[in-house]
Amino acid sequence: MGVSHEEAFLDDWSALSAFGAVAGTTGVDRQAATEPDGEQRRWLDALLTSEGFTVHRDAIGNQFALCELVPGAPYVLTGSHLDSQPTAGRFDGAYGVLASAHAAIRTACSLRETGEATRNIAVVNWFNEEGSRFKPSMMGSSVFTGKLSLEDALATVDRHGVTVREALEGIGERGDAVAPEVASYLEIHVEQGRAMAENGITIGLVEATWGAHKFEIRVTGEQAHSGSALMRDRRDALLAASRLVVAARDLVERFPEGMLHTAVGELHVYPNSPVVVASEARLLLDLRSESAEVLAAATAALMAEMERIAAKDRVGIEIVAEHAWDRNPYGEAGLALARSVASEMGLPHARVLTIAGHDSTNMKDIAPTVMLFVPSVDGVSHNVNEYTTDADLLAGVEATTEVLRRLVCGALS
Repeated sequence: MGVSHEEAFLDDWSALSAFGAVAGTTGVDRQAATEPDGEQRRWLDALLTSEGFTVHRDAIGNQFALCELVPGAPYVLTGSHLDSQPTAGRFDGAYGVLASAHAAIRTACSLRETGEATRNIAVVNWFNEEGSRFKPSMMGSSVFTGKLSLEDALATVDRHGVTVREALEGIGERGDAVAPEVASYLEIHVEQGRAMAENGITIGLVEATWGAHKFEIRVTGEQAHSGSALMRDRRDALLAASRLVVAARDLVERFPEGMLHTAVGELHVYPNSPVVVASEARLLLDLRSESAEVLAAATAALMAEMERIAAKDRVGIEIVAEHAWDRNPYGEAGLALARSVASEMGLPHARVLTIAGHDSTNMKDIAPTVMLFVPSVDGVSHNVNEYTTDADLLAGVEATTEVLRRLVCGALS
């Protein structure tokens, strides 16, 4: 007796979840172009090659598995990302890649028999979506869509001075393949919020991405003895950076509840010695909102706070890099297609927003795009305790398979 589609997916999901596993937890640590990332990439290569797909890498390390059903036709691209945050959950990104891989395998098998295909199929694993090791996030899809130059991306360094080029070549994942021509794009992801689980929604039809504005900020002061330097003489970079952290949180209170999310997720201090007043601090600060007006007002307020803090603490504060995107809707035709599939399958569904960015944020600007969600239990994300039930994982694979089949047969053409 053969293995069912459901059993095959869950077996592969168990195997994929072992790469970069964090001991004593169900989480993973497989940041972009690290050895665990290379291991899972090679595993995915073997899985899809065994099903007749041809796997290539492009110059920024995006991994494409191609199945040609109609010679010369463009491709329906489906996937997400395998890289993770440090000590992260195993679902974020990786579920979308494996769900797409299984959907592609099933779709290719059925359409080879029926001859209904008008498009080819490609599964993609985007490089460095998370942006935890190399900045910015969504790097691979940004290069693919022309929003970031290849050379700038390859020259980006991590905190140890290793470039993207060096890291990719170190794990054998930098290629020279020409990216496939894309007819449409499909991505599925865990929600990374709790609204779907709380409202009994199995398939989320993503209608828009929240806007975001991310800043890399450098604060410069003057190094001094932390004991003997007079308080009035100090130009403490860490003190000013700390005020920025608090200011970012306080910005939320200026707007209606739920309209603005802010965070400082990374802070580096120099010289980071217990007896030295810090001369430099670098931090990453981000603002997110579904409202362009709120995002603009919050950005203006942040700039004013930066000026006030710089004057108060007698430090320099400069923005050394920025990365932003606007609230941008997904196409109504794609939403209608996904809604039709979920309805016919009897899966509870609803239109939802995504606060987090995804590679589809880039792809929807160049091709008709469908973005689907499955629920996250308690909304836990970027955390080893992230969890989605097997039933919801399998429902998502089924929905992805049918949406993919319709796309390959010409929907959204």
